Amino acid sequence: MTGSALLEVRGLTVRFDGFTAIDDLDLTVDEGELRFLIGPNGAGKTTLLDVVTGLTKAAAGTVTFAGEAITGRREHAIVHRGIGRSFQTPTIFESLTVVENLDLAESFRRRFVGRLRVAKRASTLVGDTLGRIGLTEVATRPAGVLSHGQRQWLEIGMLLVQEPRLLLLDEPVAGMSSQERAATGDLLEELAVDHTVVVIEHDMGFLRRYARKVSVLHEGRLLTEGSVEDVQSDPRVKEVYLGRSHERDVAEASAAVAAAIRVTALDDVDADDVSEMVAAVAEVDVSEVAADEVAAVIEAVESDAGTDRDQTGVTT
Repeated sequence: MTGSALLEVRGLTVRFDGFTAIDDLDLTVDEGELRFLIGPNGAGKTTLLDVVTGLTKAAAGTVTFAGEAITGRREHAIVHRGIGRSFQTPTIFESLTVVENLDLAESFRRRFVGRLRVAKRASTLVGDTLGRIGLTEVATRPAGVLSHGQRQWLEIGMLLVQEPRLLLLDEPVAGMSSQERAATGDLLEELAVDHTVVVIEHDMGFLRRYARKVSVLHEGRLLTEGSVEDVQSDPRVKEVYLGRSHERDVAEASAAVAAAIRVTALDDVDADDVSEMVAAVAEVDVSEVAADEVAAVIEAVESDAGTDRDQTGVTT
């Protein structure tokens, strides 16, 4: 279940050499959420994560985590506050074994004296994490021999042993096989039981299967957010991804239908017929075809017929 706001972004603006990557962005993620961030390339998704984790400075605005402002804080301080972040390319130590990678990551939580002690065996947390990310059987293998999917799981595990409250994952299933994507989706659902998880993703099939709430970014702003169904039905999202609006689709379909009716010299076409033909061409529901578009088709056909009648005296 979700709770109170854990991450709050208010009026966030980021500029790079005159280019505005994030433009007065407001975004709230509640504790316990599994939130997906989507948007076309350049929408500001990764830049947002960079600001939250201290990699990039904001020109304006604030980022608040668990009620505390973290804007402008250093990366290590943000990590210790309880935010873990993965990257599109997994950051692991290939020459170390899987368990050594996890143990090293866990050591970041320890006091300096504790880091100097060499553990003779993995901690309980490391052992539990190995099982959670599905890498127990390869625990003693060098990380460099892992598959792409296993590398991603290892990086997630390296975040988990630091016991974060918020996980920020940047395209975790990119390049994975279908089996690895399914396993990762199951892992995300399991992690959301005791963590807040924010996922940047481009795989729409993966999003439809696992997303609970989706935020759509476009040109550095929040375009819309809601359930997968809400986002998919929003004409603004279609326009962003396909470069065309719902209204334009219907208008172009109406023109095509009018032309087809004139060419075939179809008689006695009523509004319902036109509506269904436009809906079929535009690939939308009949209920979404505006009455004025239907009227425009009929008027165009009748006008064309009237012109022919004036010129020949015969109705085509």
